[in-house]
Amino acid sequence: MPVLASASRTRLATVLLVAVTAIWGSTFFLIKDLVETIPATDFLAVRFTIAALAMTIVFRRQLLALTRRDVQVGLGLGGLYGVAQILQTIGLEHTDASVSGFITGTYVVLTPILGAVIFRDRIPGRVWAAAVLAMTGIAVLSLRGIALGLGETVTLVAAAVYALHIIGLGRYARAETAVGLATVQALAVAAICVVASLPGGVQTPDSAGGWVSVVYMALVAGAFALWAQTWAQSHLTAARAAIVMSLEPVFAAFFAVLLGGESVTARMLLGGSFVVAAMYLVELAPRRRPQATAAEDPPAEMLHHEAP
Repeated sequence: MPVLASASRTRLATVLLVAVTAIWGSTFFLIKDLVETIPATDFLAVRFTIAALAMTIVFRRQLLALTRRDVQVGLGLGGLYGVAQILQTIGLEHTDASVSGFITGTYVVLTPILGAVIFRDRIPGRVWAAAVLAMTGIAVLSLRGIALGLGETVTLVAAAVYALHIIGLGRYARAETAVGLATVQALAVAAICVVASLPGGVQTPDSAGGWVSVVYMALVAGAFALWAQTWAQSHLTAARAAIVMSLEPVFAAFFAVLLGGESVTARMLLGGSFVVAAMYLVELAPRRRPQATAAEDPPAEMLHHEAP
């Protein structure tokens, strides 16, 4: 594989993952409005059912081309993502949104830790430093006091499950199967969320504006984002992907100011600067010894050949 082509794909993967985090960040104020009128699990069920149906129709050929192992991997990864979504929602019912955002963001540190523990991944010092920077930025952005109660504990478990999902994508996702794998994940997430919402009956939005928000989050923040994350992580290590995705609260703050009527604060600027610095450190900073760095932080393509 030519070095230039590999580097170009890595840069494209980073840009695509930044776009995904921007899309996720744009949904915070939409979700806040929606869950005031319909239960959170019902919202998740409707959102991911629409995403799964759309992807199954559009990507039927790529879905049928998957091997049995690919389907199993997709179901496993989708199961992790669906469980994390539900746990995060339950935790949010028992803690402040700012605290939930901070604890969820701990996947930035949990991803390299769990990768090192489970798969014995070698994490360069530069990545650890970036993870600490990103966590500091997320804390400055969102943390205003914390006590480890039920909501915080459940959210921490959700963060660990998100980290496992990121690790799984980084280890098993392949560019050529990204579309089909993302579709299987969407189907798994939809099934889990529908089951979780069934006891009280599935409630749908009661306004045109609510449906527009749900469709946007289903097709753009759901279907497109799942595909983009899956493809991007076939070219990035899990730890690096987690740090790039730590930009989500930065984009959430940006859209809250741009569209949600909030004011710019010193906390936003300082916290955002830390997170951006972390991404620069892990993705954009010049490397003086490219060959040594590649050996320490191998591209995802190399990890796939080492996977059991």
